[in-house]
Amino acid sequence: MNVCHITSAHPDGDVRIFHKECVSLANVGHNVSLIIPNTTSRIERGVRIIGVKSPYNSRKERMTKTVQDVLNQALEINADIYHLHDPELLKIVKHLKRKGKKVIYDVHEDLPRQILSKAWINPFFRKIISRIVEIYENKVAKKCDGIVAATPFIRDRFLKINPNTTDINNYPLLEELLNQQTESDNRTHICYIGGITKIRGLAFLVDALQEVDTKLYLAGDFESESFRDELSRKDGWSKVEHLGFISRSESLQIKSQCFAGMVLFLPEPNHVTAQPNKMFEYMAARLPVIASDFPLWKSIIEDNNCGICVDPQNFKAIAQAIKQLQENPGLVKVMGKNGHRLVTERYNWEKEADKLIAFYQQFSA
Repeated sequence: MNVCHITSAHPDGDVRIFHKECVSLANVGHNVSLIIPNTTSRIERGVRIIGVKSPYNSRKERMTKTVQDVLNQALEINADIYHLHDPELLKIVKHLKRKGKKVIYDVHEDLPRQILSKAWINPFFRKIISRIVEIYENKVAKKCDGIVAATPFIRDRFLKINPNTTDINNYPLLEELLNQQTESDNRTHICYIGGITKIRGLAFLVDALQEVDTKLYLAGDFESESFRDELSRKDGWSKVEHLGFISRSESLQIKSQCFAGMVLFLPEPNHVTAQPNKMFEYMAARLPVIASDFPLWKSIIEDNNCGICVDPQNFKAIAQAIKQLQENPGLVKVMGKNGHRLVTERYNWEKEADKLIAFYQQFSA
């Protein structure tokens, strides 16, 4: 089939959109295009990437002008199926349906719950906006031909709205897992790789560094300069090596030097049911995971003995978990092997790719 994936907000090279979904569909013979704002048009790994010039900086312009730009390009492609990756793209569903097209909505995040944690929204209005967004998202989702959800929790929410809903989880690529460095006896650091924001618990993690004799490799971009300044004033900051945004190959190298990967998200409404990709990528790299003690996360990590779950707002508990692993290299190896096996057998993209391909087959008749 002629398939067109569209994003107005994600970057070129997004792992879920390009490396996982688009490449997987292209590998089984579909003619796959991917529309992305402000990138170079090209063919990569069998996917036709189409860059759309859209030089807008504000959130409002992106949600209006950029969305219109990608819609114009999408209509030129005349695909059989359009696969949308951003909530702001829901406004183009009616245009595509009028043309007789099939539309799939890919729900990466539980947006209504995510809004409740948005610092840039006035706290007084967050619940109101969250409810309005949920009503609108549900209304448009009913009209879509299919919903692809990034977690079982999101799947269950949309199944009540659209029966043609499936979960395609954002698990690691086995092809990368198999190419990763094997166990090393020279793992002396801990790491956090991802967006550096307050609600991901980085302040408590930096505080915990005061209590331990190790270094934190911190990779990713700060949400703001003010948050960077806040962290840099903490005593634990002297044990942080900020690497900035790093490539996927650099990420693999960093993880090979660490004895634990950190995922200490705060208990925000959209976090407690999330399945962060970084959790499984740490496991794939044979890294024990030190994570928030949410029931779902404990069922994955502690029930399978591949890490330690703690209160993400208790820096002393975080420090104690770091010490426990640092002082027990044998435990690190056991937990690392358990996590690696779990990803190899269950939590990997290849199994999710089969589900995605099967989901698309219903539209080929």
